[in-house]
Amino acid sequence: MTYEIAIGDEVAAALAARHPVVALESTIISHGLPRPDNLAVARRIEQTVRDAGAVPATIGMLAGRIVVGLDDAGLVELATADDVVKLSVRDLAPAAAAGAHGATTVAATSVIAVRAGIGVFATGGLGGVHRQAKDTFDESADLITLARTPICVVCAGVKSILDVPATLERLETLGVTVLGYGTDRFPGFYLRDSGYPVDWSVDTPERVAAVLAARGEQGTHGGGVLVANPLPADEQIDPALHDRVLAEALERLAAEGVTGHDVTPYLLAYLHEHTGGASLAVNVRIILRNAELAARIAVAAGA
Repeated sequence: MTYEIAIGDEVAAALAARHPVVALESTIISHGLPRPDNLAVARRIEQTVRDAGAVPATIGMLAGRIVVGLDDAGLVELATADDVVKLSVRDLAPAAAAGAHGATTVAATSVIAVRAGIGVFATGGLGGVHRQAKDTFDESADLITLARTPICVVCAGVKSILDVPATLERLETLGVTVLGYGTDRFPGFYLRDSGYPVDWSVDTPERVAAVLAARGEQGTHGGGVLVANPLPADEQIDPALHDRVLAEALERLAAEGVTGHDVTPYLLAYLHEHTGGASLAVNVRIILRNAELAARIAVAAGA
């Protein structure tokens, strides 16, 4: 069996013609959204990229083979199979050797996209430093991967269940450029404003493309550029509801002794249940908005 990365026909043709391409992760399909909404949303994300003038390249693993640009049958497989493994960078080789189906995280998608020659990537939210990190050292591989992977990632910041100021400090330490899109505040995923500022703001896809071009010409593009794209104020979760439910969730978390890898799924499930599904609806709006912006950036950059 060969373990080389497979490039889908549509994506291969686009790359050969230097047509703009946007990478998309697959964990939102397999682990981030409930069935059957996950497949419908995956198709909407791809269509959003196309409508904005770029070619979507959803990345995942099928039977041990990494595919850049899953076809519709591949999307269906990752959306409906029960044995899909969540893959970060460290998991790619073992999963390939095992012949597994896998969905790629932000970190894995970034590395694979750059390997395939794709420079722009749309996701929902970035992983970050967890609130218990001083005791657990729990920090997402997304951060260190962005520090050494030259890709532009469009996201809605990080979820408020994380330690937002610590995440921003780590991004600064790691040399990751953070741009607020139309804002000088770092978004908090469900919320437009996490409560913390960003140093640089851009207001058009062309300005983002100019930043990417400057990095390339300066030779300072060893790491990534994070474009933090906030929700409009009228599309975010009600901040009072968010803060109340999050406080309850953190209290319950401590009382029940939930730790390690179980923390994030627990908190997200609690938010979904106790916001009446509002967090899930916001999640979908976020990824569609980020897909559109990423496509516009790719078009402006000629990526």
